[in-house]
Amino acid sequence: NHFKLIAQAYQESGLKQGLRSHRGAVGVMQILPSTAADKNVNISEVEQLENNIHAGTKYMNFLRTRYFSDPAISPENQIFFSWAAYNAGPANVRKMRALAEEMGLDKNVWFQNVEVAAGKLIGSETVKYVANIHKYYSVYLLLEQNAKPQ
Repeated sequence: NHFKLIAQAYQESGLKQGLRSHRGAVGVMQILPSTAADKNVNISEVEQLENNIHAGTKYMNFLRTRYFSDPAISPENQIFFSWAAYNAGPANVRKMRALAEEMGLDKNVWFQNVEVAAGKLIGSETVKYVANIHKYYSVYLLLEQNAKPQ
């Protein structure tokens, strides 16, 4: 769904292609050129808008299929975990899920489960990141529904 991508891009950059982070992430999707160049993404010139979006999308798909495609994880939670991994890295999400399980929470559910472990493990940044994208996505869906003729 393109609204999930737009919501993520809004969280990452406010939809500003000219943005560059102190860590070197560039563009709308705030992707590192090294991540984009990785064999699993393989997109160059991410300073260009189309390439930036393509690289961010391809990296999100890689994260979901490589790390979170277990059928025990609902498609919705696969996206939440992928957003968390985009922000904090897949190794950190693996640690979050393990901690959630140790805490007696569901390691396959982000909200009110793994996000609790994330907050304990690395602080609030990734928790807020996923929550904000979900909020923006919900708003985009409502705007689309309200724009359709009844």
